[in-house]
Amino acid sequence: MSARPRTLSVAPMMDWTDTYCRSFHRALAPNIWLYTEMVTTGALIHGDRARFLSYDDCEHPVAYQLGGSEPDDLAQCAKWVEQAGFDEVNLNCGCPSERVQRGAFGACLMAEPKLVADCVKAMVDAVSIDVTVKHRIGLDHNESESFVHDFIGQVGEAGCRIFIVHARNAILKGLSPKENREIPPLRYDVVYRLRKLFPDYTFIINGGIQTADAVREHLQHVDGVMLGRHGWHQPWDLKALDAMCYGTQRVDGGAVPETRADVLRLMRPLVERWLAAGIPLRVIAKPWLGLFHGQPGGRLFRQVLSDPKHLNRNDWDVVETAIGKCSAG
Repeated sequence: MSARPRTLSVAPMMDWTDTYCRSFHRALAPNIWLYTEMVTTGALIHGDRARFLSYDDCEHPVAYQLGGSEPDDLAQCAKWVEQAGFDEVNLNCGCPSERVQRGAFGACLMAEPKLVADCVKAMVDAVSIDVTVKHRIGLDHNESESFVHDFIGQVGEAGCRIFIVHARNAILKGLSPKENREIPPLRYDVVYRLRKLFPDYTFIINGGIQTADAVREHLQHVDGVMLGRHGWHQPWDLKALDAMCYGTQRVDGGAVPETRADVLRLMRPLVERWLAAGIPLRVIAKPWLGLFHGQPGGRLFRQVLSDPKHLNRNDWDVVETAIGKCSAG
């Protein structure tokens, strides 16, 4: 189990935070916590378990997010997660999509704190790694803080000690997942008060956080900050934020890349291993497209790594060609 503080992390994001994205984020930020995409218990139990549990050792510390609402299933999946070597198992109680609601998990679980507590207890009893919960501050248009207080109280008694709180309500009907990230107002003060009300628990705040100043401000009130899509669109910011939160040295003593090009070249052995295993370069390079955001040649960099003519070559020289566009720019 990693003892690394969860001062800074990157949120689990469906279709985004796969192993290629996480390995890239690790090259940028050697100390932050990384999270997998959500994987349902059904997928692990009935699907290609080895594929769903695959990751690269460079990703540590890395947490695995599960979606589910059956305590026995979650306990079994948590065991597999621990056996695979992940540092944490996280239960999704925050996703508001109707597809997830049909599966009876995600944000709608906040309405059933006893069930969530049973799920958490089953996982805590099954594994020795941390069991954490990611959730919202409320459901629909109910802004009573007693709702989230009751949720945390019951789930905490079941053994969860780390809560990752998206500081918005989840609107279960009428808003898309994207709208749920934008329309319900952010109420950071609610999370700050949770930290005071439950001083023995760890609280990590999430939602709309995009600047170093915002991270600093939140860390005056809570234990950690979780970044979402900003880490995807402007990944270079992760390097400075990691240094701000943890210092400039890598825990493993390895080299710290100085430039954007250094980050990609640090990844070259891993990228070439993926290419040799048949992983398309377009899949590997997808998270890199924002790396040169706002830099001379950044548009040309993105063009090379978005052009099927280049990508279909599936070799490292394409990456060097893209880097060269920025050097020339």
